[in-house]
Amino acid sequence: MGHSYLINLIYFMKKSNFLIWMITIVFLSSCTNNEELLENSKEPFQEKLLSVQQVMDKINETIETKGSFDWKTADDQLLWSATVHGNHLLTVGFGSSNESFRTTTSKRLNGIKTSILEEISKHENTVNKKDVLVYEDAVLNYVDVKVENIETIKALRKLSNIRYLEPDGFMLVNTNENLQRSSLSSSGCGFDSDYIYGADYGTLSSGAKIPWNYYDHKINQAWSYSKGRGIGVGVIDTGLSPNQTNLSYKFDDYYSGRYIQKYGTYIDSNWWWSNNLDGPNDRCGHGTSCVSAVSAPNNNSGMFVGVAYECNMVSYRGTSDVVLNDYHEKKGVANALIALGNRSDIKIISMSVGYPWSIGRVKDAVRYAYSKGKLIFAAGGTSTSYTNWYGVIFPATMNETVAVTGVEEQASYNECDVCHKGSKIDFTFVMERGNNHHQPVLGYNSYTSNYFGGSSVATASTAGIAALVWAKYPYWNRNQVLNRMKFAGHFYPNKNSNFGYGNINALKAVRGY
Repeated sequence: MGHSYLINLIYFMKKSNFLIWMITIVFLSSCTNNEELLENSKEPFQEKLLSVQQVMDKINETIETKGSFDWKTADDQLLWSATVHGNHLLTVGFGSSNESFRTTTSKRLNGIKTSILEEISKHENTVNKKDVLVYEDAVLNYVDVKVENIETIKALRKLSNIRYLEPDGFMLVNTNENLQRSSLSSSGCGFDSDYIYGADYGTLSSGAKIPWNYYDHKINQAWSYSKGRGIGVGVIDTGLSPNQTNLSYKFDDYYSGRYIQKYGTYIDSNWWWSNNLDGPNDRCGHGTSCVSAVSAPNNNSGMFVGVAYECNMVSYRGTSDVVLNDYHEKKGVANALIALGNRSDIKIISMSVGYPWSIGRVKDAVRYAYSKGKLIFAAGGTSTSYTNWYGVIFPATMNETVAVTGVEEQASYNECDVCHKGSKIDFTFVMERGNNHHQPVLGYNSYTSNYFGGSSVATASTAGIAALVWAKYPYWNRNQVLNRMKFAGHFYPNKNSNFGYGNINALKAVRGY
């Protein structure tokens, strides 16, 4: 199947097996010393450092009982322990509840930030507040700081004008070799090509191939009215392959005037202090598939086309895979959102990446891009059939995003075998057949193809439909485009409790009837 699984919650199992998975995590290099501290400390228990396993047990317990987890509800001991195990990195979001970002210099916000750093310095026994500052964002209202002492956590939680405290350096890694191997394949990464069966595509007059599921959404008929011309779409994912010519110099080979660009905001390093950007090239394969689903060009080489095959494309490598677990992944995705938010030529952002619970800096960045008028699509979540009991994942849970999941090709609505569903879902996209074949897309290498599935391809393809609508009505704003898509949804004017407005009729969306 190639890399047909995305945004897998690789750390979560069916509720009956959930605890087993959550304790199969790697102990970071400091764990031995931390265990000794736990054994030898004479302080009260609540002051002791929890082990990585104990941190995950507490997170597991919260999810089991409440259905979700948020660092805001974590006690001081849990937050501090996770911070210590995460290279002592703590992300502090500051300002009032509606101040995720700033567009001008603010003396008040600068004063809040200064007071936070001074408070940390006092409890960390440092001479200068600069000694605790790791990173300061130029747009979003957060700072990354180094924290050693639990008293610092307690003091910060007493301050006003702090929106969140999150241990962004803390990450989860499986120790079991089989689980690690499974996690890699189901995290959406892979470079293998697939043989695409003749029943799974049609053809354009140029010889380009049309994926089978485009007919379910009447995308081929919508092309008589719009092909996405002039609309810019940004994809934040694992980057873009340097080996796929249809997504490089042949991107505009059949028609003239469209462009494709690629950038990178991800730092591929185990060291939090590294600032060497990894570049725009895809080292996973997932991002290439998403870009293909949105925008692969009409061509005369017999390769697959994207939904909006005349739109413009900007790809950002913001992460190494689809699970935003690493400090540099969270930071990379946030920076990509800011960059795309600042581009006037980009109308739509597609994100087939995510995490089981909220990430403060990414939430701030989504709100920044949203404030710039962007229509943001996010994947509802993909995992194995044993773990997709978990609900819609972040950032698809945000009100500022449009959440999408994949469904099977049949009369009744059933999520695909690895797709998530829930009340936060806005749209669905048909991407799985009875024979378990998924949507064909361009492969990582030129003249190759592969099957691509889950809420990943559903999200990218739905973003493509949005480009068709916006190109037909270029003077519309985000809400007008979204309302037209809802109007063309199967359940409109109602919203299904698990599948939102359902499958979109692309012809109806661009035509209005």
